[in-house]
Amino acid sequence: MNVVTASAAAGTFPALVLNADYRPLSYYPLSLWDWRDAVKAVFLDRVNIVSEYDRHVHSPSFDMRLPSVVSLKSYVRPARYPAFTRFNVFLRDRFSCQYCGNARDLTFDHLIPRSRGGLTKWDNVVTACAPCNLRKGGHMPSRSKMWPMQEPYRPTVFDLHRNGRLFPPNYLHESWLDYLYWDTELEP
Repeated sequence: MNVVTASAAAGTFPALVLNADYRPLSYYPLSLWDWRDAVKAVFLDRVNIVSEYDRHVHSPSFDMRLPSVVSLKSYVRPARYPAFTRFNVFLRDRFSCQYCGNARDLTFDHLIPRSRGGLTKWDNVVTACAPCNLRKGGHMPSRSKMWPMQEPYRPTVFDLHRNGRLFPPNYLHESWLDYLYWDTELEP
């Protein structure tokens, strides 16, 4: 099963894809299917339609409303740990430089520089803005007097989902809202 995670624009009619337990497969980027893939999954009996748009698709012998939310019929067990990617490092660090807090011109920095045997892995890489990365250079944190605000760590998928909720996509259809933030704490 191929679930694409992407942002969506109004008017394209994407379907929010929920796991069989009615939780999104991914929060950031949001798990969405193109309307064509959602309709195909309905016909292949792989999903249940949870909510629909007012928009219809039809052929000479068939008419249906486009699904806006679908749930998989078979539960997909989520990975415990996410892939080590630049995007996931930025998401772990909430898209801010771990030295100064800047959110622009981001790259990543090796705490123990590669030239000194540092490896490119979760516990040695932090998000850094280009000026801080240049200032630290190939030096150890003690020599450059630059320490990250948070020690780097290997996040769980849950950690990234939690952080992803802080950066909602530009477009959220009203039918998706009940399924995206249902597990947040309610106000009294």
